[in-house]
Amino acid sequence: MSTIITPFTDRRMAEIVEKVRSGERLNLEDGVYLYQTDDLLTLGQLANEANLRKNGKKVYFIENMSLYFTNVCESRCAFCNFRKDQGEEGSYTLSGPEMIEYVEQHIHPGIREFHIVGGHNNHVPFQYYVDSLKALNERFPDVTLKAYTAAEIEFFTRISGLSTKEVLEELMKAGLKSLTGGGAEILSDQYRQKMKVDKANVDQYLEVHRTAHQLGMKTHTTMLYGAIESHEDRIRHMLQIRDLQDETGGFLVFIPLSMQPKSKNAGIMRRNSAYEDLKTIAISRLMLDNIDHIKAYFINIGPQLTQVSLSFGASDVHGTILKERISHAAGALTPEGLTRKELVWLIQGAGRIPVERDTFYNEIKVYE
Repeated sequence: MSTIITPFTDRRMAEIVEKVRSGERLNLEDGVYLYQTDDLLTLGQLANEANLRKNGKKVYFIENMSLYFTNVCESRCAFCNFRKDQGEEGSYTLSGPEMIEYVEQHIHPGIREFHIVGGHNNHVPFQYYVDSLKALNERFPDVTLKAYTAAEIEFFTRISGLSTKEVLEELMKAGLKSLTGGGAEILSDQYRQKMKVDKANVDQYLEVHRTAHQLGMKTHTTMLYGAIESHEDRIRHMLQIRDLQDETGGFLVFIPLSMQPKSKNAGIMRRNSAYEDLKTIAISRLMLDNIDHIKAYFINIGPQLTQVSLSFGASDVHGTILKERISHAAGALTPEGLTRKELVWLIQGAGRIPVERDTFYNEIKVYE
């Protein structure tokens, strides 16, 4: 498939099209321009072309469950509505057996991954987080543990006195196989200061993933957009991820996360537009030429826009999830999960080939 240059495509966009087609990397100025252009269709076609070269028409998903051991958190990030103080109404900290009881009530034989994140609860020791994984791994040995953000790993180093490498090694002994991508927000210390991101800084976030990759772990990474950051901030974020991927090759997927308002009753002017969401997915595909997959996260942008995004560079629609809590605590209006049949229907409706995968993008079943 080739991108159509229309009479409305300006010289600058035409230059970017030629750079992408010739395999030349886009730079900061290119990325910022792509956010500024109103030529959404050429941008989408170009991202689609880039994705088809990498993945063909295959679109990936996984049968997974989202688990949250605790919502007690020492951090008070400005955008978070999930966290609670210890003893606050609605706060909780589950033991391993309590989580196993919850999982056994909801799991079905197709589940391949537990996606585990939570609060930075400094009222429990690091061993609590190790034992939580160990309990799940012993009870469900065939389910991959994709657990904790880089920010959580940095938090664990502080409460344990261990190095990043030592923390990761202890968690790997307990069954950890991959890190989640959260905690990145926008990789700008100025942004993090303004948004009160009271957790891992930019260098710490990147160093956690670098260390995980050096230990042989493949990980995920995100970008939370739609607050106070500029378009240049977003592109600089992508470039830092691209640089680390050049160094380690350890990222499986990049996940643009559309920020949710704190109230479900917030009007459309308090949410990212569909236009901005599609642009961000397409630009991510074009800037991150060394990462195989860009994920369209239906929890934040909705199933219908997720379907459209498959023509704008996305090659992954995440998974079944089952009762997502963090984005919904922040005002997401989308379903808390989708079934396998619904994900297959969504992908096929976009003219693509659904592929059920495991955490590491090994193909389990292709739905021709």
